[in-house]
Amino acid sequence: MWGGRFAEGPAAIMREINASIPFDKALWRQDIAASKAHVAMLGACGIVSGEDAVAIERGLDSVAAEYEADGVPENWDLEDIHMTTESRLAELIGPVAGRLHTARSRNDQVATDFRLWVRDAIDAVDAGLSALQRALVTRAGEHADSIMPGFTHLQAAQPVTLGHHLMAYYEMIRRDRSRFQAARARLNESPLGSAALAGTGFPIDREMTAQALGFDRATANSLDAVSDRDFALDYLQAAVQCALHLSRLAEELILWASQPFGFVRLPDSLSTGSSIMPQKKNPDAAELVRGHAGRIVGCATALTVTMKGLPLAYSKDMQDDKPPVFEAASLLALSIAAMTGMIADAEFRTDRMRQAAELGYATATDLADWLVREAGLPFREAHHVTGAAVRLAEEKGVALDALSLDELQAIDARIGEGVYKALSVEASVAARASHGGTAPDQVRRRVADARTALEMDR
Repeated sequence: MWGGRFAEGPAAIMREINASIPFDKALWRQDIAASKAHVAMLGACGIVSGEDAVAIERGLDSVAAEYEADGVPENWDLEDIHMTTESRLAELIGPVAGRLHTARSRNDQVATDFRLWVRDAIDAVDAGLSALQRALVTRAGEHADSIMPGFTHLQAAQPVTLGHHLMAYYEMIRRDRSRFQAARARLNESPLGSAALAGTGFPIDREMTAQALGFDRATANSLDAVSDRDFALDYLQAAVQCALHLSRLAEELILWASQPFGFVRLPDSLSTGSSIMPQKKNPDAAELVRGHAGRIVGCATALTVTMKGLPLAYSKDMQDDKPPVFEAASLLALSIAAMTGMIADAEFRTDRMRQAAELGYATATDLADWLVREAGLPFREAHHVTGAAVRLAEEKGVALDALSLDELQAIDARIGEGVYKALSVEASVAARASHGGTAPDQVRRRVADARTALEMDR
């Protein structure tokens, strides 16, 4: 490829550091699609003959069939997927293959292929996240009334329902999907035809290729088009946020599956044993999801630093843009699939959850609220009275609702018999009926809304 300019071939180390075919072969479908769109446009604009355009298109179909059947060969002398495809095309159809590269550069070619790949990756992750949401919504509907402890600082705080807890992750994933969708909308412009950096002197039709490849429009600036990797960073940042949410869910399942909690039994199919301790059932899939989040953060950091100080337009540093995106996409897909399986098949031990909800004076806030609502105390005063009641219950080693009325009235005479109706965990969750609250009726409303949004009942 460089014979016209260089007298000598590259050194072995240059050949090795320069070759990207080991990883960018993943772009072969996008490269074939973009090349077919490009040559169809060249033919329509009269830049190549109709006969040559048809020959090139048929040749590209043959190359694609070979790649599908046998994989992409790795010849490091050809450097990348673009030259690998063009070389094989020339072997199949002869010198006419050289007309394919008219009015384009590898710079706009790779920018186009990479955008197409990321767009496909976003569509795949959206489908996976939709499946995870469906699993969360289904299990939330089953457990709208199942009481469990809600935590702050990992200390029992107030009773909530398991359905409410699961729907919190539905909301997180809803935001994740919106981030990926926003990233997709921003990337959906076609760089093809920007050539190396300045555009081309050939009378091309960039809107034709943009439309053929499903882009909304052609990019407006050729310098920006070939050097922009915002779309890859957008994808990685959305992947990071999603991985963080998956990691939080994984951590909760890990805790819940431990013997001190005993809230859940994870499916055998997503657990492992121990090589020495036969009783062990380890939540390895969840732990790996938690670990993958760190690697995905690393992928985003790697590309961010690579792009940090690059001048316009293309620089070879940008060859390193694809490995972190490919790695992150693979890890994220695995994580989503694993979490979907765990949520769908987990056995929630609601008896243990309810028992735990009754510990730690989790209905103390209900006592304070009752004092405000029924006895007319300012909340801060009610908070103080409730604290005294908790201290007494703790000293006696009993639950709040096990204190006698005389004992409660000794703390504050305004406490009446009706307070006991507010101190059960069932009364506590039922009372949280504000929009978005944990009350079972509210959870069922949110589940119904989610089922509609996900078209689960169609």
